[in-house]
Amino acid sequence: MQREQAETIALQALSFLAKDDELLGQFLTKTGLTPQELKQRVREPDLLGGVLDAILEDDTILLAFCNVTSLSPETIIKARIALPGGFVLD
Repeated sequence: MQREQAETIALQALSFLAKDDELLGQFLTKTGLTPQELKQRVREPDLLGGVLDAILEDDTILLAFCNVTSLSPETIIKARIALPGGFVLD
């Protein structure tokens, strides 16, 4: 997967989190970001990788995101791999 496509998926994931106050609050608490910092850093690849990490950490959230976007969990994993800090599958 190309990095640009992965960034687009991560932005979709951030939008998904932002639509739910509880999920967004959990993400901000976990990352230590303020809403203002999130807005300033929204295009940073490292931050976008962290967004996908948050989606991938919980199967319920992952499946809800996949349902909304019609993307497969495998696609989300590939997107995460394409961003900084992503793991490599053997």
